[in-house]
Amino acid sequence: MNDTIQTAAPQEDRTIALITHLSGIIAGFIVPLIIWLINKDKPEKAWLTDQSKEALNFQITLLLAYIVCVVLSFVLIGALLMPLVWIASLVLMILAGVAANKGENYRYPVTLRLIS
Repeated sequence: MNDTIQTAAPQEDRTIALITHLSGIIAGFIVPLIIWLINKDKPEKAWLTDQSKEALNFQITLLLAYIVCVVLSFVLIGALLMPLVWIASLVLMILAGVAANKGENYRYPVTLRLIS
């Protein structure tokens, strides 16, 4: 779901959040994890920490979805689901990046909130 509450996040934080969300396309959970670990104890970076946690949770959920697809590929369902998961994740990461660049809080749908 998309929270349209504007925040007073500085442009630098918004750019880093944009990169964090879009980095999942190539690097998976690595960049969101690094951004979260660097900023989690900085109160002035609360918005950036929140967005990096959101991206990290989505990437972990996506990894689990791919694992399920691989297991289900033995009965051919996973082979059909994997491209759908990839396309959906690509669209959601782009939407998240655009929202983050605007300074909006973005929440991925159907994401396990493992990092809180």
